Amino acid sequence: MDNKKILVVGGAGFIGSHLVEKLLKQGNEVVVLDNFSSGRPENLKGLDVRVIYHDIIDKITLSGFDQIYHLASLASPVFYQKYPVETALSNSVGTYNLLVEAQKHKSRILFTSTSEIYGDPLEHPQKETYWGNVNSIGIRSCYDESKRLGETLMMDFYREYGVEIRIARIFNTYGPRMRSDDGRVIPNFINQALTNKPITIYGTGRQTRSFCYVDDLVEGLIRLMNSDYVGPVNLGNPKEMTVLELAQMIKKLTNSKSKIVFKKLPKDDPTKRRPNINVAKKILKWRPKKDLKGGLKETIKYFTSVSVIKTNIKATKQ
Repeated sequence: MDNKKILVVGGAGFIGSHLVEKLLKQGNEVVVLDNFSSGRPENLKGLDVRVIYHDIIDKITLSGFDQIYHLASLASPVFYQKYPVETALSNSVGTYNLLVEAQKHKSRILFTSTSEIYGDPLEHPQKETYWGNVNSIGIRSCYDESKRLGETLMMDFYREYGVEIRIARIFNTYGPRMRSDDGRVIPNFINQALTNKPITIYGTGRQTRSFCYVDDLVEGLIRLMNSDYVGPVNLGNPKEMTVLELAQMIKKLTNSKSKIVFKKLPKDDPTKRRPNINVAKKILKWRPKKDLKGGLKETIKYFTSVSVIKTNIKATKQ
């Protein structure tokens, strides 16, 4: 693999920063573009990258890049429901702006779509051929529907203008550098368990999810980008578990005294989610390697270290 000049849009975020780190280790020249709405400068600490502060909703003129990874979107329901318009525009207008630049400079561009485009699926597990069951006017639609439109724009630029595109549909991903206020189930459970607060499950806990460690996900993105396959490709872990089982596992791994409590399930929250990854296995020779227990230990270690740093900072200020 020749060294390349690569732009990572959203490169200061959770997944983006891990991707940047891996691309640098491979010897590539990497530039990060981010508006820091959810990404953080500390995620790039010690990495040899140039950072462009910009919101892709606004037009931008780029120098030529061999590859563009588009990870710029609020991905947590807590954030995208707070900023629904910005989220919808980032995945639609922002994607269009990046595609225009990719067309101009003949760059290959990868769009990180999501398992959320399947909605509350009537097919299980979900294959790439499944069209989904999405509420287009629901509280999650700013994310779901804009990702679907992002895929549409990618395919139309491919068909009409011959732009080299790749589409990845990412399923639940976790690991170090997730924000403590992310609001998704793993950081929520870990934070609650570490502080011995009640572990909050929304719904009965029988709803299922599958969780992919961030290093595995990044490997899948890079393989897809450097393959000849346009996509879409599901990238996630096909091992499924209930939310209650996850809570119990995290409680045990943290030696927590937290009680598990149940609250009302949010509107449009999917009851099951698991990828069929046969395409990724066949085309990319990819499958997740990290087991959930090992990945959770790494994630808990990170959240513990962040908590210690915050405690020390507060103590110093007092």
